[in-house]
Amino acid sequence: MPKSKVRKKSVYTPPQGTLQSGTTSARALQPSPRWYAPLMVTLMLLGLLWIVVFYVAGDRIPFMSALNAWNFLIGFGLMVAGLVMSMRWR
Repeated sequence: MPKSKVRKKSVYTPPQGTLQSGTTSARALQPSPRWYAPLMVTLMLLGLLWIVVFYVAGDRIPFMSALNAWNFLIGFGLMVAGLVMSMRWR
């Protein structure tokens, strides 16, 4: 069986204007500030603590009993804020 010819591939060159010399369109990913991770963990724990305190002693704390079901929104909102921060943490 005869061997097929090997074709040389041409070198890919991007179209003009795609690459700009000297500047890049994408930012270099920099690490997060030192306060970012503690704040992220604090928000998640604070949200969890808010919901636990509401379940355990919510009827004995005046402002929590006035908020009723809004306590869940506050607790889960804090946890979601920490979770969203964790996705952007570097």
